[in-house]
Amino acid sequence: MKHRITGRKLGRTLGERNALRRTMITQLIEHERIRTTEAKARFIRGEAEKLITLAKNGLQAQEGEVEAVTQARGVHARRRAAAKLNDPKMVKKLFEEIAPRYEKRLGGYTRLLKLGPRLGDRAEMALLELVEE
Repeated sequence: MKHRITGRKLGRTLGERNALRRTMITQLIEHERIRTTEAKARFIRGEAEKLITLAKNGLQAQEGEVEAVTQARGVHARRRAAAKLNDPKMVKKLFEEIAPRYEKRLGGYTRLLKLGPRLGDRAEMALLELVEE
């Protein structure tokens, strides 16, 4: 029985899963839509949404907060995002283009569309994309 077992292994070792997650989230931010298997799309969807929320919170100033604290929060958020992404350009795009787009949205930044089976091996394919406002 698989009680209290969370996450997906995708038939890979821990290092391979982490590299796959990092690469696919970087590609999603770069292209704003990726076509992949449904299992991989579900695997990275939550992490991608958390990164967008992190970027949003890093940009927002809270009431009664000193400007230096706001800047420190922004720097910390950028460093946390850089640890999850491969490319500094994608961190910049995440904070300057994508996060402001979802400023008023509370969640649900991605959409998962099922495309049907792949011809070669009948793997269920999906399109994972960022929702347009």
